[in-house]
Amino acid sequence: MNAPAERPPLPRELADALAASFGSRFSTAAAVREHHGKDESSFTPMPPDAVVFAESSEEVAATVALCHRHRTPVIAYGTGTSLEGHLLAIKGGVCIDLSALNRVVAIRAEDLDATVQCGVTRKALNAALNGTGLFFPIDPGADASLGGMAATRASGTNAVRYGTMRENVLGMTVVLPDGRILKTGGRARKSAAGYDLTRLMVGSEGTLGIITELTVKLYPVPEAISSAVCAFPTLAAAVRTVIQTIQLGIPVARIELLDTLAIKAINRHSKTTLREAPTLFFEFHGSPTGVKEQAETVQGIVTEHEGQDFEWATRPEDRSRLWQARHDAYYAGLGLKPGCRALTTDVCVPISRLADCVAETFADLDAVAADLQGPLVGHVGDGNFHIMLLTDPEKPEDLARAKGFASRLAQRAIRLDGTCTGEHGIGIGKQPYMALEHGDVAIDLMRAIKRAIDPENILNPGKILPPQ
Repeated sequence: MNAPAERPPLPRELADALAASFGSRFSTAAAVREHHGKDESSFTPMPPDAVVFAESSEEVAATVALCHRHRTPVIAYGTGTSLEGHLLAIKGGVCIDLSALNRVVAIRAEDLDATVQCGVTRKALNAALNGTGLFFPIDPGADASLGGMAATRASGTNAVRYGTMRENVLGMTVVLPDGRILKTGGRARKSAAGYDLTRLMVGSEGTLGIITELTVKLYPVPEAISSAVCAFPTLAAAVRTVIQTIQLGIPVARIELLDTLAIKAINRHSKTTLREAPTLFFEFHGSPTGVKEQAETVQGIVTEHEGQDFEWATRPEDRSRLWQARHDAYYAGLGLKPGCRALTTDVCVPISRLADCVAETFADLDAVAADLQGPLVGHVGDGNFHIMLLTDPEKPEDLARAKGFASRLAQRAIRLDGTCTGEHGIGIGKQPYMALEHGDVAIDLMRAIKRAIDPENILNPGKILPPQ
């Protein structure tokens, strides 16, 4: 990775052209640049040389075309919630802030889809859907922008039932590295017409194009929703409950696992009174009869594995409080060690390997980094879990040990036929595991795709693909 001191300066001609085009919406102020040069990862911030606040696809295209002419890097910015260094301007350049592209273009209730600009957040879309009887289910926790969620192939708590962004984006508008505007996909629910360019862009992390508009699937609000929470004597018992629930084909909407430390953090942060033990959060969607049957079946599995305090939450306000506490787990974790920094990593394995992966991970954490606090939270219904390691900024050895643990975790997941990241994406944090997971032939093909689409390597350079 290049150090900031090695970066070439922003060409004066480019800066003048952007200033003339955008006026006060072009900035080289240090505070603005610093804000756009960091995410929620543990990496040292690296600000861009300038920031453009775009308000349309055409303005994004004009900016990219200018940068292409001057061979200057471009980094797209949504809400800044990424966790693997996606936003760091490691080669300098221009950051395009897309937050003003925040219009819900169309809601088509009869077709169960909506078209939105990339800066619309998931909460804003669901607010716009009030009264339609529909909702957008992809819920990564943070109120991320839909463009950023598509770029990182986000998922979240509902993925076990509704899938990830990969399954829920029908088409998009993308600005290519030379400034051309590409339309991919459409509104039909299936197509066999040519290469699937929509799926190519989903998960590309801004390295192949900048997503400015997307059409997403919507779903009917379930007739009945019920949540439940229960504690277990051991983490292994909770994991076995998850595995049996999924293998029996019970159509749960969410299954979230939190270890004892995560529950302690949530109780302190959210003023909840959950039993401080390994805990599962469930949510069931469907008809009243279907939800009742699902819940009763799961309760039987919970009892078989010595689950305790199986509590229902059927009122909307109780469910909201429960899930808000879960979504606040990141900030709750930070509260365990005031002044700390968090290295948050995630992996995903086949459901049959989940117990092995969790057990090996905690044995590693206890043996090698016993004094590093590492709460676990996971969307374990699809084999995905996160470890949040809290490090002291004054102790570089803390971060070094945390990185060593995260490396072993990624390699462990790959060895168990899983992936080094279920939803955080690659950025710069997971680059070392790309060849191990995909093999050299796949990496060569990915590099060829990048060269073909972005021969000048200006779009978010230095991300995803390991350095050659």
